[in-house]
Amino acid sequence: MPHSSSLDKFCGGIIENHPFGELKVGDSASVTRTVTIDDLRLFAAATGDANPTMLDPEFADSSIYREVVAHGMWSGAMLVNLLGSELPGLGTILVDQNLRYLRPITVGDTVTFKITVERKYERTQHVLFDAEVILDSGLRAVTGTLEVLAPSEKITRQQLCVPEATLSTRDERVQRFFALAAGMEPVSTAVVHPCDAESLRGAVLAAERGLIRPILVGPADRIKHLAQSLSLDITPYRLVDTPYSQESARLAVELVRKGDAEALMKGSLHTDEMMSAVVDKATGLRTSRRLSHVFRMDVQTYAKPLLITDAAINIYPDLMAKADIIQNAIDLAHILGLKEPRVAILSAVETINPKIQSTLDAAALCKMADRGQIKGGLLDGPLAFDNAISIEAAQTKGIKSAVAGLADILVVPDLESGNMVAKQLEYLASAVPAGIVLGARVPIILTSRADNAETRMASCVLAVLIANANRKKITPE
Repeated sequence: MPHSSSLDKFCGGIIENHPFGELKVGDSASVTRTVTIDDLRLFAAATGDANPTMLDPEFADSSIYREVVAHGMWSGAMLVNLLGSELPGLGTILVDQNLRYLRPITVGDTVTFKITVERKYERTQHVLFDAEVILDSGLRAVTGTLEVLAPSEKITRQQLCVPEATLSTRDERVQRFFALAAGMEPVSTAVVHPCDAESLRGAVLAAERGLIRPILVGPADRIKHLAQSLSLDITPYRLVDTPYSQESARLAVELVRKGDAEALMKGSLHTDEMMSAVVDKATGLRTSRRLSHVFRMDVQTYAKPLLITDAAINIYPDLMAKADIIQNAIDLAHILGLKEPRVAILSAVETINPKIQSTLDAAALCKMADRGQIKGGLLDGPLAFDNAISIEAAQTKGIKSAVAGLADILVVPDLESGNMVAKQLEYLASAVPAGIVLGARVPIILTSRADNAETRMASCVLAVLIANANRKKITPE
């Protein structure tokens, strides 16, 4: 009596087993599936077996098989699954296995896992199964036997749902982002008051990765003592001694004005301390463009990175401030390789409502883009968050737009809403964050004091890309 796999059944259906008395020699069960890299990653996550031959295509290319192969016991687990879910099913206990691996199973192979009753032992109620894994070519990849203690009674119950598993690609996304700066000249960066562990570690790690050449601006003795406690070697880097944080900010800005630094990086001082020096009318770094902050968020559940602006500088921006905020974000998107980024101007609703100022601003900003006052992007708004990032949500509401569901840039109504969106993506959606301040003479790496070294390094990547664009004189004025 052949059986199809319960893997094909709808979750929650009624299932029953096949006790010892029902089983006959020759009864079989099988399942066919195509092997994916995610199958192997899930197995590695469950077992801790991170053998690169089974996970890393680049490493596997130099192995004996020249491609990624399945873990041997992944095949064994698939066979054992048939015992527990199909034949005999509920109540089965595995007591012995003897498997021989004849040839590799590689990613993309379509394979059939099959078990067949070979012998029954009446005294012990043990059942011996012939086990095999057959490639699509007909060749056997695995053969052997499995012995079980079969259930003695009929069991019928509702099938349990297999938990859904999502593989995190966070590390891969981080490395992919860092690779954007590969081969570019490090950016001379004035690191302002790096007097806590994460800010100093982030600067040193970014330097070791070849992203920046840090100039450490702050209390020299304090920074040296901190570096020693963290086992960080800061001797290769210039150290500018200052007595307190405000002076650190002032001298760092002066280094930029003198041409000694191409970027600023915030350390452990408060944001307003550093930005006060940046915006000083006489000695600061302002341009004709409004300063604004952009988060680059790489979210696993969205098809592409999102730029979110402004969530750190402008508290309640007016219409003209929003125009500069959008233009800054569009310019960054160009540097990141987007020729015509889609800009979604967010509000709580997708219709214009005179009682909601953000909807009026959105309408005006779109018209400004039509008249060439905002250039280089495709704008639409007002759009609610769901309509901006979900095509299905936009279609449900009948929104016809080249931006809805495909946004590259999210323009938030104010700092509060933007900060909440960005932090939710970072902490609840495992987003890879990077942040930068635009509109000044140089990029400003404005990280939070709560940011770890990885986030600070990611923000340095943005600074490298912008500085490289500045060197080539391709950044829009």
